[in-house]
Amino acid sequence: QLQLEESGGGSVQPGGSLTLSCTHSSGFTLDHYAIGWLRQAPGKEPERVSCISSRDGTTHYADSVRGRFTISRDNAKNTAYLQMNTLQSEDTALYSCVAWFSGECGTLVDYDYWGQGTRVTVSS
Repeated sequence: QLQLEESGGGSVQPGGSLTLSCTHSSGFTLDHYAIGWLRQAPGKEPERVSCISSRDGTTHYADSVRGRFTISRDNAKNTAYLQMNTLQSEDTALYSCVAWFSGECGTLVDYDYWGQGTRVTVSS
């Protein structure tokens, strides 16, 4: 079972920044997959934070993060990123990377591959 690998989570104060990374280290290339970031905070429903298609790099953002988060991908490094700026306590969650085989951004439940997640805590 293909599993993605996330990194970059941690604890940060409100207003701070973090960059999450998503990759697969066993030679499987992510070029043709749409990549997304989901998050789930304790007691809350999961949310699709952002995603980027493989065909033309179209990006999508949840209203809650638009203007603060930026998703990108570097196919040469087989890695996708989520740059998170102006973090708020409401951004505290487990962030998981997912991939859609179709190459287009999908929903919260129809992704094909996923990672274990990296935790982000925003607190003063």
